This record gives sequence, C-alpha cells and structure tokens, in this order.
Amino acid sequence: MSGSNFIDYVKFCSRSGSGGAGSVHFRREKFVPKGGPDGGDGGRGGHVILRGNSQLWTLLHLKYRKHVIAGNGVGGSGARKTGSDGQDEILEVPLGTIARDAETGEFRGEISEHDQEFILTPGGRGGLGNDHFKTATNQAPRFAQPGEPGIEEWIVLELKVLADVGLVGFPNAGKSTLLSTVSAAKPEIANYPFTTLVPNLGVVSYRDDRSFVMADLPGLIEGASEGKGLGHRFLRHIERNSILLFVIPSDSKNIMSDYGVLVNELEKYNPELLDKKRILAVSKSDLLDEELKNLIIKELPANSDPVFISSVTQEGISGLKDRIWTELND
Repeated sequence: MSGSNFIDYVKFCSRSGSGGAGSVHFRREKFVPKGGPDGGDGGRGGHVILRGNSQLWTLLHLKYRKHVIAGNGVGGSGARKTGSDGQDEILEVPLGTIARDAETGEFRGEISEHDQEFILTPGGRGGLGNDHFKTATNQAPRFAQPGEPGIEEWIVLELKVLADVGLVGFPNAGKSTLLSTVSAAKPEIANYPFTTLVPNLGVVSYRDDRSFVMADLPGLIEGASEGKGLGHRFLRHIERNSILLFVIPSDSKNIMSDYGVLVNELEKYNPELLDKKRILAVSKSDLLDEELKNLIIKELPANSDPVFISSVTQEGISGLKDRIWTELND
C-alpha cells in the first residue's frame, strides 16, 4: 500500500434529500363531477448511506469529495399516487471506518462487516396528500403536508486499520524490517525516524496454508497520547488489533524503560488497550550473546517472556510466528 495513497481521515458535507410535498387533488371523472380528495403522498428524500466493502483499504476515493448530496423526493399526484423516493447516495468505505459529527465529535456509527450499511444522514419524510385530511365536517380539504427538509451536516470519517497483529514501538525499532521479512509487504525502510508515516499491512503465511494479518504502524514516541509526533493518528489504529507486538531493539539504552514508556502511552490514550494480548519482541538480537540475553530477561517484568528476533539472520522468526498463532487462537 503506497503511503501517499493511504488516507485514513476525510471530512465532507453530507446533505440528504428533502421529502416531496403531498398533493392537493380531487377526483374528477365524466360521471363523478364531485369526487373526493385523492392527493397522493410525497416520496421521501434520499439518504446518505455508508456501506462496508472488504476490498477497500483506504478512504482515498473520498479525499477530494467535499460535498455528498442525495436526491430530493418527488411530490405526490392524483389518484393517491405516491411520488418517487429521492436517490440515495451510497458511500462505500473500508472495514474499520468510524463516522462522527465534525462539529460535536458525536459518534454516528461504525462499519465492521462487508456489505454492512447504516444511514449516515437520513432524508426528509414525504408530505401527506390531502386524501389524509378529509373528515366528516371537511370533505374537501384544500391543503396537504409539505415535505420534510433534508439535513445538511459536516461529517468526519476515520479509518482504524483492522489487523490480527499490530507492531508497536519507537521509530527505528525494526518494525518495518520485520514486516518485510515475514510477509510480501514492502514498507519504506531507512535509517532515520518516522520512515513509516501510515500503516502498512502484510499477510504473514503460517503452516498448512494458514495466515494472519500484521500491521506496521507509525513509530510511537513519549507524549503521543497528548498528540506529540503522529499522536492520535497512530494510536487509533492500535485499537483495532487483536494482539500488540511490542518491538524494542537490543541496542536500546534501557529496554525496561522503553517498554514502560510504550505501555504508559497506551494506558493514557485508552486504558482498555492494556486488556489486549501483548508480546514483547527484542529485535536486532543478532548483536547479543546468551549472557546479554539473560541479563535483558532479568531486567524485564517476570510475565513479559520476551522473544529474541533478528530480521537479518531470521533468528527467532519461526518461534515468533508460533507464539502469535497460539495467542490468536487461545
């Protein structure tokens, strides 16, 4: 997935259609000179609808669409004929898309399944024709109900990447290199911070033709929960991963401290993230001997059970896949 083509945030004006007006009409035929009211109802205005599409991975197709306008309903006519409903405007979005009111931040809905739909901005109701207003004392009502106006509002769509495993770590921790090693994904890799600016997804092959999806997420820094670095743009993608794979390089000055900072930032952003399964991988472990590995294990929390890996020598990669698969199916 090209970084320049990955769009996970769009804002647009959503306008539903107005309902059609009810009809004021009276039955007039050759031998029925004084027929009663028979005005039909107006059609409803078109909805703006979100629909899930599992073939989409980004909101790029909506990036330059600033106005989404549904059709207006058609007015009713004689012989109790109801007007046509306005044309619905259907926006196909990737799974993991969340809709919010741009002004209030109110949560509107979430798309998590293929072909799932929900009405984002409902169209106005059609007005009732004069046939509905006849009474014993008013047998010829000369009025009908106007159609309900449509709604115009600003909407924000946010995409949270859906993956089985999300890579969490500081910039230059070796996350992109790991993803390129275990999958066919080709993320940009360079020796400077924030090489990864958007999530990269890769399908990791496992035994017996089984597989799982791994997401290389932009690097986390201290203060990200307060918006520093890529801040909330990064953290919202973590919410949709089943397992968090913490990647800390072996040449870190203090692996225990780095691990604590990462966990602390997740807790500040959303304490529920700490309920997810976690695996700690120490990358670039080809630089370590057994004595150094034992020292690192002693420094870390007793329940962390780190996996030592090297994307260069393939050390520990098979064991990491086994560990991930076991956790996914536990």
